[in-house]
Amino acid sequence: MGERQESGPLTNRKRRSTVSGGRVSLKGNSKSGGNGTSENGHSHGGSKKANDEKTTHGTTRSGKEKGRSDEGYERLSCHKLQESLLSSASGYSNYRGILNWCVVMLYFIYNLEQCFCMFFPRYGILVDPIQIVSLFLKDPYSWPAPCLVFASNIFALFALCIEKRLAVGSFSEKVGLMLHAMNLTTILCFPVAVVWFVSSMTPVGGVFALSIYTVLFLKLYSYKDVNKWCREIRQAKARTLSRSLSYPVVDKANGEVLQAQVTYPGNLTHRDLYYFIFAPTLCYELNFPRSPRIRKRFLLRRLFEMWMVPTIQNSMKPFKVPNHLIWLIFFYWFFHSTMNFVAELMQFGDREFYRDWWNSETVTYFWQNWNIPVHKWCIRHFYKPILKKGVNKWTAQTAVFFASAFFHEYLVSVPLKMFRLWAFMGMMAQIPLAWLVGRFLTGNYGNAAVWISLIIGQPVAILMYFHDYYVLNYEESQVAEVA
Repeated sequence: MGERQESGPLTNRKRRSTVSGGRVSLKGNSKSGGNGTSENGHSHGGSKKANDEKTTHGTTRSGKEKGRSDEGYERLSCHKLQESLLSSASGYSNYRGILNWCVVMLYFIYNLEQCFCMFFPRYGILVDPIQIVSLFLKDPYSWPAPCLVFASNIFALFALCIEKRLAVGSFSEKVGLMLHAMNLTTILCFPVAVVWFVSSMTPVGGVFALSIYTVLFLKLYSYKDVNKWCREIRQAKARTLSRSLSYPVVDKANGEVLQAQVTYPGNLTHRDLYYFIFAPTLCYELNFPRSPRIRKRFLLRRLFEMWMVPTIQNSMKPFKVPNHLIWLIFFYWFFHSTMNFVAELMQFGDREFYRDWWNSETVTYFWQNWNIPVHKWCIRHFYKPILKKGVNKWTAQTAVFFASAFFHEYLVSVPLKMFRLWAFMGMMAQIPLAWLVGRFLTGNYGNAAVWISLIIGQPVAILMYFHDYYVLNYEESQVAEVA
């Protein structure tokens, strides 16, 4: 996370989420016996045979309950305190994939660029990213996008209201599921209607607003699932515990009281919900890992990196920087600088926003490691639930790519107000590409194939969209004016 490695008990501590109705304790501190014995381990009353049978059945039952409980806690908790790989404190130093990238850029892309430089100035369209942005921001005095983003609070508060009603049993789980489905569907449809029918909405504003609503959709879906799991655990505990406590009790370790944890339904508050909404993660958790303090030097470094992008942008006139390099700069700016800046402000401890995707030897490894928040959400709330329903792994993986392709097209076609399916087809093409690379290429060859797909695929898709947008919105208007 920054200049020096944090030390102390908070650095490596992982907090466990709990639900009300039972004791709050850290692993290994529970002293109460689950087999009818006292805290000191001696049995009371009855024959030895009866006690042995009781102990045997109690141990078996306790083991099963513990397994179910551990599985429940595993679902509730998916974050841990850790550094980003590109931070100096992480100690990571394996950048061999960058060398392959340099080789590909020098020998392959250079020759391809010469062909493009000779062909497009004479026959094609010269693309200037600065002119594109200024083209999209037509009316700086009309900002419907911020108003649309502000309206998203209604859906978050409605989700919180549903969960509060479910916690007290005001209506059944089926009714709650129906209300959540309506809320989540509206989150995806409402901004589409606004972008489509509000003429002053620019494409850049549309992309920004739809991105916020997509993130909110994924977050509230996770919020719904985790609270449902908490209710399931609470109901399971209510059947096994002999008494219920109104407030969680905290065990003592070495004579000191441990820090109390947030418990269900105590997490159903505005403060907890909005911490999750602004936190740099898509997966909800009752007790996120927290960093011990806000480091000012680390914060200033990330802020400096965030403000370097406009300076780099000014150096792009005339357009000489490949689109692929712009994508790499954006990755570092957003996934490392911006997300670490937000995490440091909120003392959010899990800084694993990406892994070593630059060393990817397969296309599958790249998609699993370049965007960890989205990958973690897909595994936790989409892939594993599908597998539990009996679907095979290949079908589940295809479903994940299909959902990803839908959201890619959703974020591009709607703001541009045209449907070309280039993004959708590009994502679905990753499935056969992943099979080909994984089967026929390994090591450095596989890594080079991944880099080539990134260098060629994304600029081609972007060029297609901009070409079609230009033809639909400007060439037709010029022809109409001439006529």
